[in-house]
Amino acid sequence: MKSEINIQNEFITLGQLLKLAGIIDSGGTAKWFLQENKVLVNGEEESRRGRKLYVGDHISIDGYGEYIVTS
Repeated sequence: MKSEINIQNEFITLGQLLKLAGIIDSGGTAKWFLQENKVLVNGEEESRRGRKLYVGDHISIDGYGEYIVTS
């Protein structure tokens, strides 16, 4: 089952999603986290914390779960 991450704006960044999901404590740890963990956005590997995520995007993080961006 995918957890929903609800956004109010047009997009959020991958770093913001990691923080909202409770995976990291601060935005400063996003770069390190993405270097150490496999993250897929819509099935493609992603390592940029600034990657823009829009409603409908699917994020899969090994060992942490799956997320979908909703409005």
